Amino acid sequence: MRLHRGGRTRTWLGARFGGGYELGDRLYRRLLHCLGALAVLYLILPSGFFVVVPTEVVLLAALEMILVLEFLRHVRGWEMPTIRPYEKDRIASYAWYGIALTAALLLFPRPVAAAVIVGTALVDPLLGELRLRAATPVGSLAPGIGIYAVVAAAAFMIFGGWRGLPVVEFAILAAVLAVLVEWPTWGTVDDDLAMTLVPGAVLTAILLVRPGFA
Repeated sequence: MRLHRGGRTRTWLGARFGGGYELGDRLYRRLLHCLGALAVLYLILPSGFFVVVPTEVVLLAALEMILVLEFLRHVRGWEMPTIRPYEKDRIASYAWYGIALTAALLLFPRPVAAAVIVGTALVDPLLGELRLRAATPVGSLAPGIGIYAVVAAAAFMIFGGWRGLPVVEFAILAAVLAVLVEWPTWGTVDDDLAMTLVPGAVLTAILLVRPGFA
């Protein structure tokens, strides 16, 4: 089964930006990645939003659908539009991304979850683009850290009501950790998982040890 239109949408998208299929495919994947930031809507849903079942059940059901789709891709040979050649025989990035988003929403404090989710959603594709244009491989690190820190600080203030020095300290720490763990190749594990869970776990551990810090 083919779950795409043979690249027509990506070819059209690439043409709109002066390129072809390759450019359109890259932009298409970047856009889908950024949409992961919408996962923070889970954090603002009112209690009993789904009436019949808890929101946690709905979240886990959504993850189950992603994993079933990935299972069928491997077992039944389903074709998907965002799969890169090296992902053909391994777990694809979208599945790792779904696992990361779900774990962050269920395990981390609300402001930390918001920060790492939006940070990964926006900064990971940005780092990819910056790396293509940077004069040196490390040229993307400083802009990536700076933008992530701003995003994280905003999330801490909006979702946690944090103010003052802890906002700056936590934002910089999260940004440095996220960008550094995005850099290496993690084998079969996608960097979306590391970029989301590593800074989230570290910040959560700090809050558990020093609950009055923020």
